[in-house]
Amino acid sequence: MSEQKTPGAATAGPGRRTPLIIAAVAIVAALGITAAVGLGGDEDKPASSGSAVAEVSGGSDPTVAAVVLDRPFTKPALVLTDTKGEKYDLRERTKGKPTLIYFGYTHCPDVCPLTMSNIAIAKKQLSQADQDKLQVVFVTTDPERDTSAELAKWLPAAGDPSFTGLTGDFSAIQAAARQIGIGIDPPQKEKDGSVISMHGAQVIAFSPTTDQGYVLYGEDTTVEDYAKDLPKIIKGENP
Repeated sequence: MSEQKTPGAATAGPGRRTPLIIAAVAIVAALGITAAVGLGGDEDKPASSGSAVAEVSGGSDPTVAAVVLDRPFTKPALVLTDTKGEKYDLRERTKGKPTLIYFGYTHCPDVCPLTMSNIAIAKKQLSQADQDKLQVVFVTTDPERDTSAELAKWLPAAGDPSFTGLTGDFSAIQAAARQIGIGIDPPQKEKDGSVISMHGAQVIAFSPTTDQGYVLYGEDTTVEDYAKDLPKIIKGENP
């Protein structure tokens, strides 16, 4: 989980790390061991009953970006509003499709736009048929500022016009994120007017064959990592 301040982007950065899922993933990636990374959920719990055992694809290789979950997450039953102002049922609209889900916000000075850009660049290296299959969903952690119109302006610039941007009730977003092991806190306004948003920076890949989230990527995942793995993700295979 990273701390980022806005609008003071020049001085903002990852800053302190809250020892939640990001710490567990870092240990897994570094040591190639099995670790519990799920934060659990209040409703509609995933198949893992609140936690997912993650193990690094490729054994002890620390250069492998993908964390393959031994017990995949169930896709949240989340209904929000898309960039057109229309209702978007996450499960229904992405059913049977390879899907990447990321929780972030448009005022993020670094990690969020970089993540969207990396995925967009890697996506362009796919065949047109595979590009058409891949769904990328960006769910805001700052719905008060990230309206449908704001997401519609930001996503094409930060990532790709085909990416889906979702906004809505914060409590629903927070609960859905928790169900797939990602912690987010309500944005907090500082005395200097800056806004601190704490959120997990992981991308969860959902299989088109099972509709379960079975692969996790951290914020340091590169274009090359995504480009190498996406063809397999699209087929529902382990990267």
